[in-house]
Amino acid sequence: MLKIEEVSASYGKFNILYGISMEVADRATVITIGSNGAGKTTLLKVISGILKPTSGKIFFNDQRIDDKQPHEIVEQGVSFVPEGGRVFPELTVQENLRSGAYPRNARKFFQEKLREVFQLFPILQQRKDQMAGSMSGGERQMLAIARALMSRPRLIMLDEPSSGLAPLIVAHVFEHIERIKSQGYSIFMMEQNIVMGLEVADFGYLLELGRVQYQGPKEQFRQNPHIKSSYLGI
Repeated sequence: MLKIEEVSASYGKFNILYGISMEVADRATVITIGSNGAGKTTLLKVISGILKPTSGKIFFNDQRIDDKQPHEIVEQGVSFVPEGGRVFPELTVQENLRSGAYPRNARKFFQEKLREVFQLFPILQQRKDQMAGSMSGGERQMLAIARALMSRPRLIMLDEPSSGLAPLIVAHVFEHIERIKSQGYSIFMMEQNIVMGLEVADFGYLLELGRVQYQGPKEQFRQNPHIKSSYLGI
């Protein structure tokens, strides 16, 4: 579904990504791990059109998207959930969800998608008239993910969905990610909580210093000596 071919990117004179090649298959969940500064967030920004690559190509459903604007990429079926559960704090839960259905091909399906996200996240239906800024960190993260689903994506990209959350809330968030996966969505996730991430993932990439250092199916990925010692503490 998503194919990244030899993509490099920089911020001004500072190179961040060096010839990245990755794939996300239809209905697959792929995790990318790496320390802070490895280039994970930069990669998601490049895929979503926020940052243009300096070289390389990106394809989604066999259509090249690295030359598209962010709103065009969303309309083609790619949604990006930034780190930190970013929502519009002065809007209600339902108003936030309506903003997610802004793309033209999603507006007429608003009620249908609203029912779907309320089934996935029942707490949001209970809080639909609550101001988003008054919600807990975990609830805001769920709202951010639900808002992304309102655009009718086929691929949802998550940047550190567990960041800043208490362990019990992290487990709850990953339960919802598993439910989203079961609905047939493809998921591309950057995550430092490797243990939880690998529970839901099918395939993994290790990104270090802007380069893919290792890749493989999750069981093979989990058993890699470098990943075990440096990231899993085994």
